[in-house]
Amino acid sequence: MENKGIETPLPKPHTKGRLQPTLILTTLSASFGSAFQYGYNISVINTPHKVFKSFYNDTHFERYGTFMDENSLLLLWSCTVSMFPLGGLLGSLIVGPMVNKWGRKGTLLINNVFAITPAILMGVSKVARAFELIILSRVLVGICAGVSYSALPMYLGELAPKNLRGTLGTMTEVFVIIGVLMAQIFSLQAILGNTTGWPILLALTGVPALIQLLSLPFFPESPRYTLIEKGDEETARQALRRLRGCNYDVEAEMEEMREEERKEQAEGRLSVLNLFTFRPLRWQLISIIVLMAGQQLSGINAINYYADVIYTSVGVDPTQSQYVTVGSGVINLVMTIVSAVTVERLGRRILLLSGYGICGLACVVLTVALLLQSTVPELSYLGIVCVFAYIVGHSIGPSPVPSVVRTEIVLQSSRTAAFTVDGAVHWFTNFVVGLAFPSIQAAIGAYSFLIFAALCLLTAVYIFMIIPETKGKTFVEINCAFAKRNGVQLPEEKGGAAAEPHTPSPPDKQTSF
Repeated sequence: MENKGIETPLPKPHTKGRLQPTLILTTLSASFGSAFQYGYNISVINTPHKVFKSFYNDTHFERYGTFMDENSLLLLWSCTVSMFPLGGLLGSLIVGPMVNKWGRKGTLLINNVFAITPAILMGVSKVARAFELIILSRVLVGICAGVSYSALPMYLGELAPKNLRGTLGTMTEVFVIIGVLMAQIFSLQAILGNTTGWPILLALTGVPALIQLLSLPFFPESPRYTLIEKGDEETARQALRRLRGCNYDVEAEMEEMREEERKEQAEGRLSVLNLFTFRPLRWQLISIIVLMAGQQLSGINAINYYADVIYTSVGVDPTQSQYVTVGSGVINLVMTIVSAVTVERLGRRILLLSGYGICGLACVVLTVALLLQSTVPELSYLGIVCVFAYIVGHSIGPSPVPSVVRTEIVLQSSRTAAFTVDGAVHWFTNFVVGLAFPSIQAAIGAYSFLIFAALCLLTAVYIFMIIPETKGKTFVEINCAFAKRNGVQLPEEKGGAAAEPHTPSPPDKQTSF
């Protein structure tokens, strides 16, 4: 018998985000054209460094009739390596005004100029007999990496629903590692890492930029940027519908963004100078600085920049070290993907703490292996295991997770200023490690890795004591978690629930810095 008058209820819209095709394709286009550049240009000059040094020396001989002495060549090569993070520092300082004026997506598109131009310059440097073009281009691709390393996590973090924010946030580091691995493969002597192929090797950095220029314009701008900073509610709603798919409660997420907007209207927009004096964000700012400094000072780019030298020092045949480097790149990529898959299950803190623990222990054991391998040759194998263990540890936590946390612990109004500080710290410490590590290693040898071990320990202690778990929380909820430590009063809402922290407004006058 039929039940007349009873209608089948419509399915209730869900609030849990899913990996929709538009979201996946946007992430791929943005990440491949941006984070890939960072990883590729970190690693591309590592394996064929002897080929580049030979080009430098031959060019010097053609000009002046003499070859450079060893110290001059080492200094010139250290400059070549360190110009990349110096450019990254410059990029991190200009990214704030860029993302405010042109948006997250627009900034990534404009940034491709800093990839295509140096690709052309490096490609013709051999024909022009000018190694200066390589050094200049390293600055330019560094600017590209500096802009993208701040703008990309901002873009992905604002595109993602809160239950996928960790996974999408780690895509920055996943594509950095893909760039590292591709550079390691292409720079093998049998492929492009030779006297005839190296101009093409360096010029390949322009290919991802061209792909991004052709694909990213078809995908939406950050809905948060569109609504909160541009005030365009309808465009933000349409972007959310494209990114979230059918049967998703777009209005619930729109309301969450409006809540963040209301809070920010009370605070005002923060400049970099305001940020350093703004008490309600004191521990968020300190945490960002510690996370980014710890990521670099723990030694990962010392491994990336000088991997072949390290493998030779632990007993690998110089002709085979390039293949060991590729093997380490594969391990790096696999473990970073593992981190991306597990970050929403295990949380941020567990991955960070376990990663720093593994890295610190690996550095200690590596020091012992290097000191004793002359008397116990078998310890050279232990040294290689330690390097691989270090890469595993860094890949599951210290490398990918800070890109997630730094987006989560600040709100929209302070995010641009915070990312400027974040990028400056990241690239300055990167520059210091790239420039100083060869000299430190020459001065104290194996003991240089004990410095990295100590810094891993200090960073882990800070994370354990200060940084809360952010998994599955909204930006406003995370902001409230820091309120007590910042000494900010939490007024009670009706019903007894804690409201957003009451914060004094910073100065109304806004400056770029």
